[in-house]
Amino acid sequence: MLAIRNLSKTYANGVQALKDITLDIPNGMFGLLGPNGAGKSTLMRTIATLQDPDSGSIQLDDLDVLADKQAARQTLGYLPQEFGVYPKVTAEVMLDHFAVLKGVTDKKERKTLVEALLKQVNLWEKRYYKLGTFSGGMRQRFGIAQALIGQPRLIIVDEPTAGLDPEERNRFLNLLAEVGENVVVILSTHIVDDVTDLCPRMAIIAQGQLRLVGEPHEAIRSLDGRVWRKVLTKDELAGVQAQHHVLSTRLVGGAPVVHVLADASPGAGFVAVAPNLEDVYFGELRRAAAPVAQAA
Repeated sequence: MLAIRNLSKTYANGVQALKDITLDIPNGMFGLLGPNGAGKSTLMRTIATLQDPDSGSIQLDDLDVLADKQAARQTLGYLPQEFGVYPKVTAEVMLDHFAVLKGVTDKKERKTLVEALLKQVNLWEKRYYKLGTFSGGMRQRFGIAQALIGQPRLIIVDEPTAGLDPEERNRFLNLLAEVGENVVVILSTHIVDDVTDLCPRMAIIAQGQLRLVGEPHEAIRSLDGRVWRKVLTKDELAGVQAQHHVLSTRLVGGAPVVHVLADASPGAGFVAVAPNLEDVYFGELRRAAAPVAQAA
């Protein structure tokens, strides 16, 4: 169990990135959803001991993460949003180097470990390839391999599927699901489907604050019978946005399609639809932004 208590962080420029975050994260896959700038990366970097909060605590079972950063780093696997690699170094040599940095000093043990990890992420056949030749999905799988060194109790992955094509995304998420069976895995993302598909528990963060914590399917069920869809003309869109609680708008075949939150039919042409996690997510973002809009 990862226990986060009253975590706050304000940067020198006055931006308050985290506002009194309290959160319990059990073993398994945990999704952290939020838009860019919501505070996700700040929270991940703080948990990974890469920066200090202004206040608060982080406990991983009996380990005080902020007080004993060296011990925390020994039990942590981290795949940041921007995972750089040396392009002219092979996968095998680079992973061996990461193992040395993680304290695996015995050469024979290290060789066995590197082979096992590359096989686990399906890169063993590519072990002699230079990392600069890897596709985005292959680089992310290599990133998971380095994060697994040392049998970590906590793994953090920050926006791991951004930029991956559908096939690479599925391969990566399947790997992540396997990894998450026995340890705490925090999946930080703005891609709603990643959380719907993988995570039994989740949180939504916006403007540095937690907006919702719970099970994705329970959050979806809370909107049953309250989400309405309508295909509009472009001339109708502004009026609907002014009169109704619009969750999302997208163009389908050149025409705006809106999802509206309402306890009863908003009017002619609206059809009740089954809610999804995207409706939950956009609803929370709208509520988070509402006080700002009213103050302006």
